[in-house]
Amino acid sequence: MQTADAERTRIARISLADIVRRSARRNPDKTAVIQGERRITFSALDAASERVGEALRDQGLTDRRIATMCVNSIEHLAAIQAIHKSGNVWVPVNVQLDAASIEHVLSHAEASGVFIDATLFAVPALRALVERLGLLAVVIGAHEPIAGTLQFDALASRPPAQPLAVDQGDDDLALVMYTSGTTGKQKGVMHSHRAIHGALLSCAQSFEATERDVVGSVLPLFHCAQHTISMGALMVGATIWLANGFDPAAMLAAIARERISWLSCLPMMFDALMKHPERPRTDVSSLRMCMYGLAPMPKNLLADVRREMCADVRLGTGQTEMYPPTMVYRASEHPGKDGNCWGVSVAGVETAVMDDDGRLLGPGEVGEIVHRGPNVFLGYLKDPEATAAARRFGWHHTGDIGMFDADGQMLFLDRKKDMIKSGGENVSSIKLEAVLLAHPAVAGAAVVGLPHPHWGEAVAAFVVLRPMADACGEDELLAFCRERLGRFEVPKSVRFVGGLPMTPTGKVQKFQLRTAHLALFAAEEG
Repeated sequence: MQTADAERTRIARISLADIVRRSARRNPDKTAVIQGERRITFSALDAASERVGEALRDQGLTDRRIATMCVNSIEHLAAIQAIHKSGNVWVPVNVQLDAASIEHVLSHAEASGVFIDATLFAVPALRALVERLGLLAVVIGAHEPIAGTLQFDALASRPPAQPLAVDQGDDDLALVMYTSGTTGKQKGVMHSHRAIHGALLSCAQSFEATERDVVGSVLPLFHCAQHTISMGALMVGATIWLANGFDPAAMLAAIARERISWLSCLPMMFDALMKHPERPRTDVSSLRMCMYGLAPMPKNLLADVRREMCADVRLGTGQTEMYPPTMVYRASEHPGKDGNCWGVSVAGVETAVMDDDGRLLGPGEVGEIVHRGPNVFLGYLKDPEATAAARRFGWHHTGDIGMFDADGQMLFLDRKKDMIKSGGENVSSIKLEAVLLAHPAVAGAAVVGLPHPHWGEAVAAFVVLRPMADACGEDELLAFCRERLGRFEVPKSVRFVGGLPMTPTGKVQKFQLRTAHLALFAAEEG
């Protein structure tokens, strides 16, 4: 009986190790990934990951945590698959973090090995960190052997290996992904194979992905959104056009040359594409859908993209703890909504709005957005208190504030920690930022509440102007806001800055603005 149960478990397992393998069996010679002039088929990608995974097993690495410190590349995708195929747990590392933050991730996760780009391994502080932690280093892109390390290319070109038979999957730990750090110290988010696999299927279903798609992938693979989009595309047999960093000219050229059909970018990237001089001359007819996320898209930009690039524009939401997507907004079906509309839940996910006492709220009532679904995380690594707090009242708590409107669409109002309480009124920083971004002179904006001796908190706006917009001043922006907002929502101060503190995935670190400007209103009497 035990043997029969074991066989059934192996046959029916849900494992991220099988994603590329199964697509390769269906379409072995189809192009899986395009990177610059390079192309790799599904069968070649599968074979490379098998050989590298076998090498990890030969080194005694299984049921360990293996990190990747890589930019976007074919090798990075193969490394992720190799980690899963060898029965290990993937720990993606944001390579744009400082060395101290990277050390926190590697140490906290108790990583045993790391795939690392040669250019990063050449940085003395990072090489010393890898050596000090005693990590087995697999170097990607090394032209010559490096003492004490393995070379990715040499491992990937070993003689063909038999498919690795590893008993893992379903509820086993698949990855530990660290939060973006918008509020300080990063937390390790643990996910099972089942949760991520379900998210990939949901992503493919929500955006109607098929093997005929060419998916433009420009966000970093260490981020949950890009990981879901890329692996979801590979799951259904689509082709990925993979870029290391965003270049609007290169992106426009790729859309025309590779016939990209699904493009996923940040709002600021779509803004750059729309303003690029080559855009009116570029054939974008292959685009069937443009997707954005991580930040609201200004209403005027959304309308421009729909009119001039692709009629079907969608927002996808989610978070590291509730693997994306959780909700989708289809602008073509609700064209009058603002850029902070999150739409409705994807199939398999249940969404509600809850007050602080655990009571579910109705349409028009403001509260915390909570979810239930199979894509929820296992918990925070080594932090049971934070895990318990995130799942109070039997729901996953996002920390986002929102409400359902009369059409049943979710309106995102603010992060719970970013809602400003000024003179007894609640002010949405997101709403005010959307108004500021609608001004033609504004390139970026962040709004925070700062201590005020009379109002409790006062609204402060930090604005980045577009080039050649120096003539725009505080009075002009305040007048612009007064025409579109209630009196209590208008900023008490507008400060012009050269840039906003950002995470590498494009989220503003508002805690840094609060810390740096705590005394802004200290001398005022209201």
